[in-house]
Amino acid sequence: MTSVPSPRFRINRHRRLAWLGSGLACGLSLLGLALCWLNPAIHAPLRPGLDFTGGTQVQVERDCAPCKPVTPVEVREGLSRLTLPSPEGERPPSLGSASVQVLDGGRSLLLRLPALDADQSTALIDDLGKRFGPLRSSGTSVNTIGPTLGSRLLRGSLISLLVSFVAISVYISFSYSGIFSVLALLCLAHDVLITCGLFAWLGLLQGIEVDSLFAVSLITIAGYSVNDTVVVYDRIREQRRNLADLPLVDQVDVAVDATLTRSLYTSFTTLLPLVALIFFGGSTLFWFAVALTVGIAVGSWSSIGLAPTLLPVFSKR
Repeated sequence: MTSVPSPRFRINRHRRLAWLGSGLACGLSLLGLALCWLNPAIHAPLRPGLDFTGGTQVQVERDCAPCKPVTPVEVREGLSRLTLPSPEGERPPSLGSASVQVLDGGRSLLLRLPALDADQSTALIDDLGKRFGPLRSSGTSVNTIGPTLGSRLLRGSLISLLVSFVAISVYISFSYSGIFSVLALLCLAHDVLITCGLFAWLGLLQGIEVDSLFAVSLITIAGYSVNDTVVVYDRIREQRRNLADLPLVDQVDVAVDATLTRSLYTSFTTLLPLVALIFFGGSTLFWFAVALTVGIAVGSWSSIGLAPTLLPVFSKR
């Protein structure tokens, strides 16, 4: 009879703890998504950004060093008192519900507002300059997205996500047996759910919005998650041939131990540039890098601690 190899780490000895951790993370994620949906100011699983809702985004940079502290509440109060010019017979847009972020230690202000025309944007920037200036002209940007384009971007993002998930499902179904496919898709859903859950809580507590870059990050996370899981699956399939007379639990432990170092090194080297983006990539790429970092970390965990430990439980062997 084949002797049982002695792996340095037996993942199945800790599988209940692994399931508990993933279960708690998924439960908190679902709670965050539900609370976002029930919040009348959001009424969606995630707080949608300007890319999806349409409107105007204004970013200004203050010309000061050091800058006098300013809070989003102060900016919002000033906006609620500001009356913008409007064409005759039309009501000026209300700015009381604007989303305000203070960036770079108070040096930059990022505002997401209802759609403004050129005159209204100019009046808004002039008012910000009077109250929080002086402002750098080179650091001022105004971007407007119409509601039609926003809805198209949302629909396109959802279709892209759906197509990528279907393509992944087809690939796994043809490459592996049924139980392997089901567990790989379960891990993919696990990784995407936890990433979305984090941003649901950020939307509730910090007003963080998701945009088209977030949709791109989800597609990337899905691809990484499946790739990492497939590597472990290939080694498990190999061990099922080499150690055919051993229980599946032992085969899985040997396979996971054999891929553990490779998986950790791959994840670490992937996370390094993402961490650099978080600290040095600027505000535009910050939350995109955060989403990728969380998703890849969770994907690495699920490919090692979730899919392999569930396989002996649900396999017919």
